[in-house]
Amino acid sequence: MNRKQLYLFFIMVVTILLVAACSNDDQEVGGSEEALENLNAEGMPIVNEPITIDVFAGQAATTAENWNDVPLLNEYEEMTNIQMNWTQVPIDGLAERRNLVLASGDLPDLFYGAYVPNSDLYSYGQQGVFIPLNDLIDEYAPNLKAYLEEYPEITNTITFPDGNIYAIPRLRDPEALTSLMDDKPWINQEILEETGMSNPETTDEFYEYLKAAKELSVDGNDVIPFSSVSMDRLYHWISGAFGLSNKGILHPLIDEDPETQEMRFYPIADEYREMLEYMNKLYTEGLIEQNIYSIEVDQFLANGMQGRYAAMNFFNPIDYFGEEVGGRYIPGNVLEGPHGDKLFSAMLHPVNSLGHFSITSENENPEATIRWIDYFWSDEGKKMFFMGLEGETYEETEDGPVLKEVITNNPDGLTVQEALAQYIINPGGGHPVIDDPRFSTAPEFRPEDIENAEKNAPYLIEDPWPLFVYEDEEQTRLEVLSTDLAKYVNEMEAQFVTGETDFSHWDQYVETIEGMGLEEYLEIQQNALDRYLDN
Repeated sequence: MNRKQLYLFFIMVVTILLVAACSNDDQEVGGSEEALENLNAEGMPIVNEPITIDVFAGQAATTAENWNDVPLLNEYEEMTNIQMNWTQVPIDGLAERRNLVLASGDLPDLFYGAYVPNSDLYSYGQQGVFIPLNDLIDEYAPNLKAYLEEYPEITNTITFPDGNIYAIPRLRDPEALTSLMDDKPWINQEILEETGMSNPETTDEFYEYLKAAKELSVDGNDVIPFSSVSMDRLYHWISGAFGLSNKGILHPLIDEDPETQEMRFYPIADEYREMLEYMNKLYTEGLIEQNIYSIEVDQFLANGMQGRYAAMNFFNPIDYFGEEVGGRYIPGNVLEGPHGDKLFSAMLHPVNSLGHFSITSENENPEATIRWIDYFWSDEGKKMFFMGLEGETYEETEDGPVLKEVITNNPDGLTVQEALAQYIINPGGGHPVIDDPRFSTAPEFRPEDIENAEKNAPYLIEDPWPLFVYEDEEQTRLEVLSTDLAKYVNEMEAQFVTGETDFSHWDQYVETIEGMGLEEYLEIQQNALDRYLDN
């Protein structure tokens, strides 16, 4: 090939690439003319002639077994003329199956409750695999649109750097503090009364309470002063007393320096060392369950059902331990630390998980698909989604909808969640809806949880950071840097707390972290935070 031919070949390749790029930018995301003629822009049915939508769905263990035959969805199919052909994939193993499907090119029409990571949403969105939802929401999803207009911070969070929305999230109600709290602090009132102490309000008082509780027993079993299902959940209660993790728990390594208001990597802060020294005191004196770094959930629940825990940071104790034992627990106080810090850090952004409803380029009816989910953002739709079918699972009263006795006092001994799972798909799973306290049966809306949230409201983080969105190059580097940093931090945290490594090695620990690409890691995170704030 001579120089002229090589030049012409180069021009041809560049032209093809530019045309391909432009075609991706101008991608048609709407349905065909035939699909639009079949669509009703409002009201029911959504389509005049029935259609079928193939769905890849994540399935939690607590939901109905077969979504292709659930009373709720059967009723909704009759209302809409839309049949959802569900392919359910258990949450365990979901990521692997989802990645295989995305890589295969043999796509469903819709990914539902599939926990698609932000990085994949953006990457596959730019490739045209996931279509932008902006215009579809604007034209065909009035309930979702109204919500996003009311809470523009939600819109900012779900909008990617290219300006597109590629997924509908599952949202926590930003007006319900109990929903925005992850786990919550609890004190065993019977053990507290036996010690003769008041509900601890400082880290020092908490230490003294745990020491006193350790000397007691419950039904012949030694009291376990402080525990949960992981060490992380203990930090959720303690870290705010040291001014740490002050932007919530979705970013376990970074927060805002209270003095400079700049982003900081808090595992090397002096306050973090103080917290580890405090936790080391608790652990080495036997005040933290000694197998906390390896404890299984079943073991924790078994101990809890025996009433052995004096204090824990966990979810509703009645829901997990039963009425008799769980009813012994009262809300624990947000603790004040040695420097006057008093904050509860286990707070979530309303968008704590985004990738739950993404329409693919294979979908021939995107308008009907977005209308299908939008109904469940209306009051009537939320009531149906969370409570089921009127006359079967709930009935209307002067005080609003109330679950029927077949659900609340099931003749087969099923719990409320188990009984509801025979009618609806909600209990468990990443459904792209918003939990509404008027209708939701989630444990965080039980009276005990609401009391806990209201009691500690003055000390809850007001503006927790959401998960950030990264450019492709940033994501690639961040995965390497964050994996290495988190692994080292977690290993050394455990060694400092258990006493395996003495705190005389602290400076060496900090120097090691600073040499692991910390500056680059913080630069990437800061750029992502700036984009979020500038949206």
